[in-house]
Amino acid sequence: FPFRLFPLRERGMNCLARPLTYQEIQAFKNSKEVMQRFVRAYQLMLGFYGIILINEETGELKRAENWAERFQNLNRFSHNNLRITRILKCLGEMGYEHYQVHLVKFFLTETLVKETLPNVKRSALDYFLFTIRSKWDRRELVYYAWQHFRPQSSFVWGPRNKLLKYR
Repeated sequence: FPFRLFPLRERGMNCLARPLTYQEIQAFKNSKEVMQRFVRAYQLMLGFYGIILINEETGELKRAENWAERFQNLNRFSHNNLRITRILKCLGEMGYEHYQVHLVKFFLTETLVKETLPNVKRSALDYFLFTIRSKWDRRELVYYAWQHFRPQSSFVWGPRNKLLKYR
């Protein structure tokens, strides 16, 4: 079977790649070497997107020095958004939910606040946000997105009455 860098328990675009089983995920999580390789693969992909993992404990991210060039690639080729969604889902499967939160917030900041990734905005809101496993973290990120979305009245990713009361 073809090997996937970020395997999931669901079928992907490659019909030859088989979905991961729960037992395989547990075996991966129980192997220090596999998990170290997983983090290295994550760092490799982040580098491709112009992002650096600055803290392996927390999952904190920042722009890489070549961010402008790499962001042009992200804006130009939407297939990257599918890969990012896959990476986010895999982070959740492998127990790196805190990495998910930082990556989604990074993309929300770049799309809504800094406006450097306009062509990633819809994917960040429609897909990236909803890969977050923790309901509390997802609510925080939806609220963050709502705070920075313009015009706020067009925000459809959370109920306005709840967003107004949040916090």
